[in-house]
Amino acid sequence: MFVPDTKNKYPYPEDTASHYAEVKMDRGIIFDKDYPYVDDSFGFKFKRFWVRFLLCLMVFPWSRINMGLKIRGKNNLKRFKSQLFNGAVTVSNHVHPWDYICIMKAIHRYRWPYLLSWDKNINGDSGPLVRLVGGIPIPEHNVEATVTFNKAIKKLLENRGVLQIYAEGSMWEYYQPIRPFKLGAASIAIQADRPIFPMAFSYREPGKFRKKFLKQFALFTLNIGEPLFPNKDLPRNEQIQDLTKRVHHAVCSLAGFTNNNIYPPIYNNSKRIDK
Repeated sequence: MFVPDTKNKYPYPEDTASHYAEVKMDRGIIFDKDYPYVDDSFGFKFKRFWVRFLLCLMVFPWSRINMGLKIRGKNNLKRFKSQLFNGAVTVSNHVHPWDYICIMKAIHRYRWPYLLSWDKNINGDSGPLVRLVGGIPIPEHNVEATVTFNKAIKKLLENRGVLQIYAEGSMWEYYQPIRPFKLGAASIAIQADRPIFPMAFSYREPGKFRKKFLKQFALFTLNIGEPLFPNKDLPRNEQIQDLTKRVHHAVCSLAGFTNNNIYPPIYNNSKRIDK
């Protein structure tokens, strides 16, 4: 297993779900009960069509060059394509600002995914683009907005959409190991009665050319696992805990970690887990 040397390169915080990336712009959007979390308007769909065209034409090939992207486990998408066609949740670690591009590249032939996003990203300077590639802001500190958001997400999945969720809660570039998961991904999957496809980014050592001329110190592999389903024999709260643990275990295994007991699978405000 190749481990990137991130010493002193990134200010990883103590709280394993905290953000350290700064969003410099605030566009003043209010994410309340009236906000269109899943925008089905004709104008938005028209713009999204052309963004997807450019993704296929330019951005997906770029991911191969810029990130050295390789995708393993495509056979799991083919074997379980009916689950993707009928709606699903995907969960992965969050280790690069554009790792969602890699997930889109992997599954767009089956379904173009949506993405749960930090509300500040939607309000930032790249917010319009994040929205057009499927970004859905997570409202905070507003009960009515949360109710509207939950209804929109459930409807999206019931209408056979695919939703990418970063269960670690934030982006830590090139980080290893897998951080604890929040319970939201499992809760959303269970509410809509949809499976979770575990995915994990692992790293490869770049060659001399990439190191010297492209200044890359790690290349990316996206590993895709088989879908996991809720255990309906358990009470709802236990279903959420159980599914979260199994998804976390699967993501750890896909990333190359076999002893998952040393990494707590439930988010509980734990501090750094690599110390």
